[in-house]
Amino acid sequence: MPQDGFTKKDWKLFREKLPEWQEAYMERLCREYIEILNRDENASDRFWTLEKRIWKDKKKAGVQVEMSRSKMIYNIMSLLKEGAIQMEDLKEFSEELKETVRFFAERFR
Repeated sequence: MPQDGFTKKDWKLFREKLPEWQEAYMERLCREYIEILNRDENASDRFWTLEKRIWKDKKKAGVQVEMSRSKMIYNIMSLLKEGAIQMEDLKEFSEELKETVRFFAERFR
C-alpha cells in the first residue's frame, strides 16, 4: 500500500474527476438557490438568505479546493461529507484509496 493511501494513478484520476464533481455539485446548489429566490417572502429576506448561503457554500470542497497531493484524501473526505460525491464515484480509484477513505469515514463518524 502506498504510504499516502493512494497511487499516482489515483492522483491523476482525482485531478480529472474533480471538475466534473464540482460542476455537478454547483448545479445542485444553483437549483437550491432558485428555490430560495422563488419563496413567498420579502425580497430582502430572500436576498440575505441567499447571500448567507452562498457565503457558506463557496468554502466547501464541492466548490473549491486547494489542489495538492497531500490534501487529496482530505478533499475526498470533504466531498463525501458534503454530498458532492458518493463512494460509488470512487469506483475507478485504487483499492488502497478506497480502503483509506473507508478507514477515515468509519473513524470520524
